[in-house]
Amino acid sequence: MSRGPSSLAITLRAFPTLLRVGFADAVAYRAEMVVWMLTTTMPLVNLALWHTAAAGGPIAGFGQTQLTAYFLASFIVRQLTGCWVVWEMNFEIRTGRLSQRLLRPVSPLAGYMAENLAALPLRVLLSLPMALVLAFVVGGREFSHDPAIWLMVVLALCLAWLIIFFSMAILGTLALYLESSSSLWFMWQGLFFAFSGYLFPLPFLEAHAPRLFHALHGLPFYYQSGFPLELMLGRHDRAAALHYLGIEACWALGLGLLLAVVWRAGVKRWNAYGA
Repeated sequence: MSRGPSSLAITLRAFPTLLRVGFADAVAYRAEMVVWMLTTTMPLVNLALWHTAAAGGPIAGFGQTQLTAYFLASFIVRQLTGCWVVWEMNFEIRTGRLSQRLLRPVSPLAGYMAENLAALPLRVLLSLPMALVLAFVVGGREFSHDPAIWLMVVLALCLAWLIIFFSMAILGTLALYLESSSSLWFMWQGLFFAFSGYLFPLPFLEAHAPRLFHALHGLPFYYQSGFPLELMLGRHDRAAALHYLGIEACWALGLGLLLAVVWRAGVKRWNAYGA
């Protein structure tokens, strides 16, 4: 007896269609999309604050020009790696709309991923003017001139997106066990702000808290923001970049596997209660 196509094969065939549908939704609700993107402008606020603080001289080797490059690059990284799946999952689990997704032959996780990826073209359009401003203001002197490093930047951004998506999806899946997992996401987001290099360059800690500085390089938050933008700024040579890429890949893989386990158990629990 011949077997039908596996769920993975069905998902792979359906994924381009899911991307097209997601992009159509992003365009249809572009005003809402712009609002979501504007919530990630904190690096521009930090730029103004730290630029003023560095008026009296460089801070941990960062002068005003270096800080400008850092925070504008941080804004670009945030736009290219951002997603909102935790909010969507909480809403659909709470209202029961997840049941409609579970009836489809494609995993809901694949649908969530496609919808979030489909918004990237609009995010690129928002990031491009900022990239041009960045190139004009600081020129090329603050960025890596190694083509191999820039290839690693692309990979680092892809892995950063996966880490963010998987971590958000894990916390969203916890809504299958809790009334709402939004509060857990706020705690995770607070750790991200503090330890990722998003609010301030992590090298600020190297002189005053070297143990903390090195410990943060082992946490996932650094790879969501600090590592990709430090690569852009040429702050890692090839050997160090490969080392950190390995750690970043391990976090992406580990979080992906954890998501699969938590999701499968959560869906079984959801079905057991007749949702």
